Amino acid sequence: MPAIPSLGGLRGRGNKGAVPVRPVPVPLSAYVVDCAVYVAGERLPGRWTHIEAIKEVRKRHEGFVWIGLHEPDSEQIQGIAETFGLHELAVEDALEAHQRPKLERYDDTLFLVVKTVRYVEHESPTTANEIVETGELMVFLGRDFVITVRHGNHSGLARLRRELDEDAERLQLGPSAVVHAIADHVVDHYLDVTGRIENDIDVMEAQVFAPRSQVSAEQIYLMKREVLELRRAVMPLATPIQRLAEGYTRLVPDEVRSYFRDVADHLTTVSERVAAFDELLSTLVDATVAKISLQQNTDMRKITSWAAIITVPTMIAGIYGMNFDYLPELHWKFGYPLVITVILAICLLLYRIFRKNGWL
Repeated sequence: MPAIPSLGGLRGRGNKGAVPVRPVPVPLSAYVVDCAVYVAGERLPGRWTHIEAIKEVRKRHEGFVWIGLHEPDSEQIQGIAETFGLHELAVEDALEAHQRPKLERYDDTLFLVVKTVRYVEHESPTTANEIVETGELMVFLGRDFVITVRHGNHSGLARLRRELDEDAERLQLGPSAVVHAIADHVVDHYLDVTGRIENDIDVMEAQVFAPRSQVSAEQIYLMKREVLELRRAVMPLATPIQRLAEGYTRLVPDEVRSYFRDVADHLTTVSERVAAFDELLSTLVDATVAKISLQQNTDMRKITSWAAIITVPTMIAGIYGMNFDYLPELHWKFGYPLVITVILAICLLLYRIFRKNGWL
């Protein structure tokens, strides 16, 4: 990582003693979203490199560093990994954008992976090709630092960071409070997305059972695929959150563990909703298939009825089309009108019978 000039240390000024100097504000690298130092719940002013930030915290023996990264490559994250002593396996996982939610412990560092979700706006759930978009957040938690690695363009933490900057009491609990805030932020988005998906499923359900509806099983399967994608993001996160709530590591103090229990409760609510969505969509698929089968049976009855009606004139015309001289009423003056009348009478009788039985 290229060094960013910083004057975050102390500089003497004559006999007046050491005077704190604010770091010089300079642009951060493209992949470093933010790098901040927090002491006693307050963010120190200015901008910092990761090296200067951790030196400042360890010199003071209090506070922590929060670094936010967005889709770094292996060369960009290497310097941060060496400075903070991140395990190479965790760093390798952080570079990959297709990890399952999990919690792993490497020496005195925790590595948490969570899936972020975003609801994709659309006109109708019956015509949308995508409803849920997923991203990933990787979090390294140490005694005096928290590092977030973000994959995807919708999972930004800028707003969350601003809210935490205004909550000094919460930040005084240490870097684990940031991890809780991230988990709570992600699960709250789960609740929002599931609420909007529930509205889509209600619309689809109403259309499935509406007369002469045009909802196909393929459209329901598409919705089911999106719900399964959401399920893969939500369900595996339950175990990591439960571990953090139960004292899996000393990096999460008792005060913060109680907050994780609240997150676990919300996640349980989301999991139950997603499971209910999956079952309801399976029911809608069965209902759609049954409706299609019923429609096919109705069509077959209509076809059979009309075929039976057409058989009558075909049969009579076939008999009188045979080359015999002595057919009944063949040379009779009223033979033709009589045959036509018989044909129409039989066809009308069959039509009324089929109509009465609901086949036509």
